[in-house]
Amino acid sequence: MSKNGAEIIVNSLENHNVPYIFGIPGAKIDGVFDTLEDHGPELILARHEQNAAFMAQAIGRLTGEPGVVIATSGPGASNLATGLVTATAEGDPVVALAGQVKRSDLSKLTHQSMDNAALFAPITKFSTEIQDSETLSENIANAFRIAKTAKKGASFLSIPQDVTDGEVKGEAIKPLSAPILGTASDEDIADLARRISEAKLPTLLVGMRASGKKETEAIRKLVAKTGLPVVETFQGAGIISRDLENHFFGRVGLFRNQPGDMLLKRSDLVLAVGYDPIEYEARNWNAEKDARIVVIDEVPMEIDQYMQPEVELIGSIAKTIEKLSHVVTSYQLSSDAENYLATLQEKLTNGKQISETAAGRVHPLEVIDSLQKNVTDEMTVTVDVGSHYIWMARHFRSYEPRHLLFSNGMQTLGVALPWAISAALVRPNTQIISISGDGGFLFSAQELETAVRLKQKIIHLIWNDGSYNMVEFQEEMKYNRSSGVHFGPVDFVKYAEAFGAKGLRATTKDELEAAINEGFATDGPVIIDIPIDYSDNKELGKTILPDQFY
Repeated sequence: MSKNGAEIIVNSLENHNVPYIFGIPGAKIDGVFDTLEDHGPELILARHEQNAAFMAQAIGRLTGEPGVVIATSGPGASNLATGLVTATAEGDPVVALAGQVKRSDLSKLTHQSMDNAALFAPITKFSTEIQDSETLSENIANAFRIAKTAKKGASFLSIPQDVTDGEVKGEAIKPLSAPILGTASDEDIADLARRISEAKLPTLLVGMRASGKKETEAIRKLVAKTGLPVVETFQGAGIISRDLENHFFGRVGLFRNQPGDMLLKRSDLVLAVGYDPIEYEARNWNAEKDARIVVIDEVPMEIDQYMQPEVELIGSIAKTIEKLSHVVTSYQLSSDAENYLATLQEKLTNGKQISETAAGRVHPLEVIDSLQKNVTDEMTVTVDVGSHYIWMARHFRSYEPRHLLFSNGMQTLGVALPWAISAALVRPNTQIISISGDGGFLFSAQELETAVRLKQKIIHLIWNDGSYNMVEFQEEMKYNRSSGVHFGPVDFVKYAEAFGAKGLRATTKDELEAAINEGFATDGPVIIDIPIDYSDNKELGKTILPDQFY
């Protein structure tokens, strides 16, 4: 019995065990929405296609399986662009479907006609326009396969309306098996073990592709056995557990002024594990071009004058690390190295200076301390981009991978709340915390209605200073003044209440801790407006390289 294209699309998504599809309907793709009324993934209706793409990206990051987003033609499709480029840059698998005008109208100046596939080709791993209803399922299967193959990213499918509506005689394809990566050779493993044993201060730099469940387990076993020091990228947050915290030397990702940067400079052997240059370019942590680097990854490293690895072990990160753990003998750092690491731990632990806080405002470190006291390991914290994300990345500890989420490839504003919505879907019995500035919040704040509609336990903290402060303090460092960064006030408590959420304001640390506890006791989203004291932000960029402005 034949089916139409919309039914095949939904059947294909069912075959790939897709739990949710995020999006907004329109005439060129509404056949799929009509079919979803009867069966298929749960439809999460968003308020903007960009935010729907962010939600799909978060599914990809949290689960390792592609999140799915759907939009209509024209601006519906083009609105996906920022979300898809963010997913591709940051290694998160996504499959995006967008409607298109009928094939007979593709060469005409008709309503919402544009070259979808060409638009998305530079910012996705795979972008095509389907011309035959019979090939719908095979294109979807390939889109999934490509999205989840290293380096993971977004796949995009443009589907003309008459293809969606067309008759299909074939059946929906079952998921294609992903390529199984092997491990490095015995000779390469033995050579790496020798390099580690001969090094005075070998260091692990762990990044985005090292933060999967299997990879994290393997890295933890290696660190427990060898005692090697570890530096995380922002997307590597949580790889090091509480039990191994004395081997953790902070995160690097912005500005070369952290204990982790000092360790990478001092180290005579850097093991870059699942590290992607987009997280923190090698020119920042290897400015002198003298680091000895070994790469352990699923994909070859991008080479430049600052990144020239001596050896690359390409394959399964988890299997390679496991094999290395079996081969390497228990490693003992020298007393000089131990003493140096002790000084870095002192800087990392006690290098938190709070100046006198302005009345009616809360210092960033007070916010982080309040969160650290209340956030448990199973909770997920999503962080937007802005000055707050530098403070959070440097000072907030997380002990489970992919439970503290940053956008550190594209540094995309507006991700925190959409990511939190997906985290609440994937981890429904846990409290979700999301954090933004007042600028970034209003990039995606309309999705508060989505969170209210879904009755999600999300506490969203707004660090409110009335400006795009991350831009402001860097402009002041460069030009001794700022421009284009200030805007008018918004009453975020009333904003929250207008959407059916609870709105609170905290002007002291005590008020903040009370608000967080009230948020924990509330069923549904809570917005906490925090007038923030950013007077210490000048310290964030202290002693940086001339080209390290973001």
